[in-house]
Formats: sequence, structure tokens, C-alpha cells
Amino acid sequence: MEVLTTTEMERADRLTIAAGTPGFALMMSAGQAVAEAAMNLVEEGPIVVVAGRGNNGGDGFVAAAELAARGRDVSVILLCERDSLQGDAALAARGWKYPVLPFNPQAIGKPALIIDALFGAGLNRPVKGDPLEVIAAVNANGAPVLAVDLPSGINGTTGAVMGAAIDAVETVTFFRRKPGHLLMPGRKHCGRVRVADIGIDARVLDEISPLTFENVPQSWQKFFPVPDIGGHKYARGHAVVVSGELASTGAARLAARGALRAGAGLVTVASPRDALAVNAAALTAVMVRAIDNALQFAELLDDRRLGTVVIGPGAGVSARTRDFVHTALSARRSLVLDADALTSFADAPERLFEQVKASGDAKVVLTPHEGEFPRLFSDISNKHPGRSKLERVRAAAERSGAVVLLKGPDTVVASPDGRASIASNAPPWLATAGAGDVLAGMIAAFLAQGAPAHEAACIGVWMHGEAANEAGPGLIAEDLPEVLPAVFRGLYDEFGIEY
Repeated sequence: MEVLTTTEMERADRLTIAAGTPGFALMMSAGQAVAEAAMNLVEEGPIVVVAGRGNNGGDGFVAAAELAARGRDVSVILLCERDSLQGDAALAARGWKYPVLPFNPQAIGKPALIIDALFGAGLNRPVKGDPLEVIAAVNANGAPVLAVDLPSGINGTTGAVMGAAIDAVETVTFFRRKPGHLLMPGRKHCGRVRVADIGIDARVLDEISPLTFENVPQSWQKFFPVPDIGGHKYARGHAVVVSGELASTGAARLAARGALRAGAGLVTVASPRDALAVNAAALTAVMVRAIDNALQFAELLDDRRLGTVVIGPGAGVSARTRDFVHTALSARRSLVLDADALTSFADAPERLFEQVKASGDAKVVLTPHEGEFPRLFSDISNKHPGRSKLERVRAAAERSGAVVLLKGPDTVVASPDGRASIASNAPPWLATAGAGDVLAGMIAAFLAQGAPAHEAACIGVWMHGEAANEAGPGLIAEDLPEVLPAVFRGLYDEFGIEY
């Protein structure tokens, strides 16, 4: 589950070496894991290793030697002079008993497989010169590419392309994933990611104390709400979704349906009176209440059983929406703010953040997409354009005092305490109108059932992605709530929960 920055991974290596495992032993294990992956990718034909001057190149030399020992036709292209290699990389090169080829595109030839061992995950400057030409040649070659640790040209901590990057069909990394394996565009370049055990004891994580995790069920299993056989609908929480005016009611209904399917015991749509008939005609198990203004909304929230509120989907960008948000925060309700609720504070985001921080124990989740994010966090987006998505969301959570969820194919959830998760299970067809409204409702359902805000957001994001996978290509937002029962069954089976 843990995701390590390049700095944290270097520390894991140092702690392991300090505990008595030689660095070269780690390199040998890494290279052998690469060789094993190469054997699985191609059963026959020549293999070319493109090696750099650092430890990534050393892993490539070990892999080449292992493959040659298994009878494979292997050649090595080296970025620098062999004699200039240092440390463990030099030791690994001495284990390669054959010549190295000149570092140019023509030396690649027509192999069955290319092993990319050029740059490691620590690359932090643009690729130029000969490496740039070789990366272009590798990508144009047509042979499948197996990347060592991370495709060359990808920054391991940010996932950014540093001028150019290898397109791999598979990547073998070591001990734990890095943000660059999960964040776009790095994830797209990695292909399948295989995590190899190279002898680093997991106990080093106790000293490193990573704050970034891959959003997988194991990371939030103990917070996953499971209905009790002796429970009742009120025990599963009551969520309220605020509807917009007559012409924009569908988004609220999508959120309400998502909340109900995700397990909220009751869901009510707070609807303007002129939209009441439309909402009532389109909803069955979801209740509808006529609420026209913030005063009436406050009276509705006098019922303490209505513990979770969603404001934003189709709500309208207006003072009315701002007033509803202030009312929910003043009532200290768990709150999901999406879409129009976020844009309504674009002119004065600090007003929102101050009230979030003043709301005490209220659980607040903000769910912007990339277009909405800079409306609330313009300085984070504009003053630091090179920041990774992970860094931006962390900064936004600290600034706002809320859990911030920045949507996309690599949705990131971050909390004010610095914890963050990166999702990697969303298929491309999830990018469809209304999908975010359903997600807002799902998160509200998990808040209503008692999950902490960070975990509620993570559960919602993961299940949202799995629902899209379950529905398949051709998905529309209305499909997402309807396939959630299958996603629940899969989770119950995985967690060993009887149903």
C-alpha cells in the first residue's frame, strides 16, 4: 500500500545496507527480478539492454548477465565508457563478460525485447542529447519495452515527463511503488507494474513513516462500514442532497442515487419548490423536501438524524449556494462540497476555509476536478506550476482544513495531516457527464455510516472506479449506482464478510 518518494526509497536502501545487507546484493536481486520478467515477456529472440551510468544501469547489467546465463541472446548498449562506472554499477558491469555496444540509435537493431535501464526514478532534469535520441529510437523501434524501476524520462516523485520518456509495456520496480508509477502521465508510460521483493525488510517503513499510499481496499478495510444484522436504516445514516433549480435537477438526483446505493440508510433531496414535482416524479426510495432558502434549510437540519449533506451537483453558482454551505457548516454536519458549491466561493475561498476550520469536528470533503481546483486554490496552481498533483492536493488540504479530492484518472485524496492516497483503478470510460455527482453521493454515504472523512473519500473513489470497470465501455453515470451491488459483493468476498 505504501508509496515512497525517490528520497524515501533511497532511505530504505540506506537503512537496509546499514542493517547488514550489501548494496550489491540488492542490485543482484533487482537485476534477477528484471531478468525473470523479461523471460516471461518473450520466450525467444534477441534482447537489448539500454544501460545508463548509475545503479539503474547496474541493474541492467545484472539482468543481462542472468539472461545470458539462461541461454538468451543479449546485448548491452551503454551510455558512458565502461571504465567510468563507479560503485555497485561498476561491479555489475564486471559481471558482464561480453563487449558493450556504442550508445546510438542504430545499435538497437530489431530485438524481441528492449530492457530500459537508462535512468532511474530520481531523474530531475530534462533529457537531452544522446539519451533523448535513444529514447526516441526505442519508442519508434516497435519492440516491447521492459522498464527497470521506472521508464526512463519519468520523474519518480511527480510522474512528470522530463522532456521525453520511454513507453513501456511493463515496469519492474522494487520494494514499493513510487508516485511516478501512479500519477499521470507517468502511469501511462509504465504499462503493467510489477513490484519485486529484493530483500528490503518492511520494518524500514516504521522509521520512514510514509504518508502516501495507493488507494486499495487494504488501506481502508478497517473503516469500511458493514451493516449490522441487528441494525436499522437510521443506524446507517441519513444524507441530504441539495438540488438546484428546475432546469438542473438531474445532478442532485444522481448524487442521491449514489448515496442510497452506497449504503446510506435514508436519503433526502432538499429541492426548491418549483422543482419539487420534477424531483418527486423521478425519485422513489429517495425522499424529497421543499427547501427554498437557507432559513428553511437550517430548520431541516434541526433534525440531528440528518447528519451528512451534499451541496454542489447542479446547485447553481450563487449566493444561495454559499448560504446553504454556511448553514451546513454552522450545523456541524458532515459535508461533501462539489461542483457549483466550490465555484460559488471562487471570489472568496478564504471565507470557506475559515468556516471549515471553525466547524470543529465536522467532516468536510472538497471534490474539485482540474478545472475547479484553481478557482479555490489559485496560488497553489499558478505560483508553483511545476508541482505534482500530489503536492498540490496536499497543500490544498492544509490550506482549507478539509479533505481534498482532486479528480482524474489518478484521483488524489489528501488530508490536512499530510496523508494522501493515489487511485489507479479508474478506466477511461469513467470520464462521462454526471460521474462526479455520483461520486459525491457515494462519499456522503460512507460519511453517513461513520467512516472518517479521509477514508470515506478513499472508499468512494475506489468503489467508483470499480463500478466503472464493472459496467464496462459505454458507461453513463446512471449505470454507476446500479452496478455497486456487484462491487460490494467483491469486497465482501475479499474481506471475508458473510452475506
